[in-house]
Amino acid sequence: MSAVRSAPVLPSTIRHAYIHVPFCPSICPYCDFHVLERRGDLVERYLERIEEEARMLAGQYDVQLDTLYLGGGTPSFLREGEMERLTASLRRHIGWGRLENTLEVNPGTVSPARATHWRGLGFDRASVGVQSLHDPTLRFLGRQHTARAAREAVGQLMGEGFRVSGDLITAVAGQPLEGDIAGLIALGVEHVSAYTLTIEPGTPFARQGVTVREEDEEQGFLQTEALLTAAGFGRYEVSNYARSPEAQSRHNRAYWTGEYFLGLGPGGAGSYPPSSPGERPFRRTNPHLHGWLAGEAGEVEPLSPQDVVTDALFMGLRLKGGLHLPTLSRRSGLDVAGRYAPVIAEQVRLGLLEHGGDTLRATPQGWWLLNRVVTAFLEYDEQGAAHPLAKGGTSSPKRA
Repeated sequence: MSAVRSAPVLPSTIRHAYIHVPFCPSICPYCDFHVLERRGDLVERYLERIEEEARMLAGQYDVQLDTLYLGGGTPSFLREGEMERLTASLRRHIGWGRLENTLEVNPGTVSPARATHWRGLGFDRASVGVQSLHDPTLRFLGRQHTARAAREAVGQLMGEGFRVSGDLITAVAGQPLEGDIAGLIALGVEHVSAYTLTIEPGTPFARQGVTVREEDEEQGFLQTEALLTAAGFGRYEVSNYARSPEAQSRHNRAYWTGEYFLGLGPGGAGSYPPSSPGERPFRRTNPHLHGWLAGEAGEVEPLSPQDVVTDALFMGLRLKGGLHLPTLSRRSGLDVAGRYAPVIAEQVRLGLLEHGGDTLRATPQGWWLLNRVVTAFLEYDEQGAAHPLAKGGTSSPKRA
């Protein structure tokens, strides 16, 4: 095995935090995230447990946050007093993001008063689940809001000074994607996340036999890029576009570049530095709500050198700038360019990767076939079939 001397690349300070709020007004038929409809007693117990978890993590790690992300579920579904209590707990124990604090927002939960309240609590960025600006498409997707409500929500949030990202789902039969994108651009959002509709096992759509044609996926993938880039948005990640570099999601870049982050809440996943010298970094995934409320330990997965490389490939190749191979070599302890030279050469020959100097990046075709690209690396290590990230054929994930 070709190796290089391991040197610390990431400081042990954790600068990012994700907090999962599982409660939703209703469950969308395509969603396979850990979500459930709210009950008052569960929300109360959730708030108590979040404070306990935040206190515990603050005692275990040096936490100095640059970004914080409240996702779900529908965190904007929390009532004003509940949101105040949650944000107070987070500030008390792990702090608040120095650069960016994002709230995921369902358009149906927005009002001028609530937008003012969220802004006053310190959120400065809103990721709004628009999904479509076409009412028949919204109804098919099981969304409870209308296109008019989505437009009004974006306007109200921007009026309060939020930086707004609009989420879209593509590849829906009958969806007027060009109109969806034009409408979102006209609203003035600074960022767009566009995700292909994916039918996950166990979801209502899967049970109903709903399917997505691959040609619709690819058409949506290509049309989204063409329309947004023509409107001045830069594609900086396979599913994400920004009006300017400053409008990119700082929090999500932490995932894509392999930084450590806290994961709080039921089903929340985090990436953590080694617990002591000589140990490996690890992932920890919390149990679902009832286990988490009972204090059950999360699933801990130490990362082998190959795991570090595979995760970096799967996430880093999503970025337009790609991966810096010497940095990945220092982080993993493996000579990545040397060890995987045959795989890299073959993927370059196929037109799926570009390898220039110390940088490895996906081509546009490689973005579309990113799972296939990463699987080639996994199979080279003779462990592809068992790796959880090797499932699926294309790279564009769904959005809840």
